[in-house]
Amino acid sequence: MTSARQPVHASVVAARTSQGWRGLLIEGPSGAGKSDLTLRLMQDGWRLVGDDWVEVFACRGALYASVPDTIAGRMEVRGVGIVTRPFRPSTRLALALRLTREPVERLPQPTWRVMEGVPLPQLDLDPRPASAAAVATAALHAVSAMAPPAL
Repeated sequence: MTSARQPVHASVVAARTSQGWRGLLIEGPSGAGKSDLTLRLMQDGWRLVGDDWVEVFACRGALYASVPDTIAGRMEVRGVGIVTRPFRPSTRLALALRLTREPVERLPQPTWRVMEGVPLPQLDLDPRPASAAAVATAALHAVSAMAPPAL
């Protein structure tokens, strides 16, 4: 059974993994760097799902994100405007990244947040370093082997 779709102020990108397409939910306030990190990940082969707003829903014990039809394939590039990019209409979420400008732990353990009754690992990330996209990719692969906590 699929739950109702909840709008979330975030960007989502997806990468093909050994488990199929898996997505990052990139959260932060306006101007935090969500779209910039999304662009850098797309340069590395990730696919846009949604920029700035997505709908999150649970289905069969997993979380998914989809893009509203009104913004599908579009993203705002600061200093350029609205651009069109190839996109996936939805993806299964594997990790939430909470963008911050504060120092992040060197060896963090992810926290788990519950959305729509489903646990999702979450890490803080400073999007400003040139390595931010590589760190996001490494984080996705690191959490894919983690078991969620018992609810």
